[in-house]
Amino acid sequence: MTLRALFPTLVYEAPLIEGAAAESLLEGLEAACLDLAEHDTAGQSWSEAQGYAGYTSYASLDDLPLRHPSFGDLKRRLDHHAAAFARDLDFDMEHKPRLDSLWVNLLEPGGVHTSHIHPHSILSGTVYIVVPEGSAALKLEDPRLPMMMARPTLTGQAAEDRRPFVYLTPEPGKVIMWESWLRHEVPVNRSDELRISISFNYR
Repeated sequence: MTLRALFPTLVYEAPLIEGAAAESLLEGLEAACLDLAEHDTAGQSWSEAQGYAGYTSYASLDDLPLRHPSFGDLKRRLDHHAAAFARDLDFDMEHKPRLDSLWVNLLEPGGVHTSHIHPHSILSGTVYIVVPEGSAALKLEDPRLPMMMARPTLTGQAAEDRRPFVYLTPEPGKVIMWESWLRHEVPVNRSDELRISISFNYR
C-alpha cells in the first residue's frame, strides 16, 4: 500500500537576519513602530473605528520603507525572503515578487485579529518584533476545511499537516510567510504587554 501526500500547503519560516546585527535591527524597528503608534493620528482613528485593540498603520500609511531607515532595511531583507519562498513554491515568474504593502501592528492585551485572507497578493507574512510571554500565536486554517463535510474528528496523535488548525509560535526576529489565500488569525493576546509585529504582502 502507498499513501501519497498531494497538494501541500507550504509555510516559510526563517530568521529575518542572523548574527550580531539582528538585535540592533529589532531595536530600531521597535522604536520606529512605537513612534508611528504615537504620531499617526489617522491610524489611531482608523484602529479605534474598527475596534482594533491597539494600533495598526494598515489603512493610514503606505510608504513605511521611506519613513525610517529601519523599515527600508526591513524591506530589503524581506525581498530576499520572498524571492526564496517563491523559488521553493516553484512559481514561474519573470520577475521577483514585489512588495505591495507593509504595515505595523501593536496588539494590546486581550486584543485579537479575526480570521481573514489577503486578496490581490501572492505572498503574505509577518515579522515579529516584540513577543512578550503569553503573546498570541499565529493560527493557520486548513484551506480544505469548508469542503470536509462529514469528515470525522482526528485523533490526538494526528500529524501537524493533517490537523484543521495549526498554531505557530512567534519569536522576535522571526519571519513567517504563506500564500495569500491561506486563512489565518491571531487569537487573544494573553500577555500583559504589547505584541508588536510588521505584516506585509507581495505581488
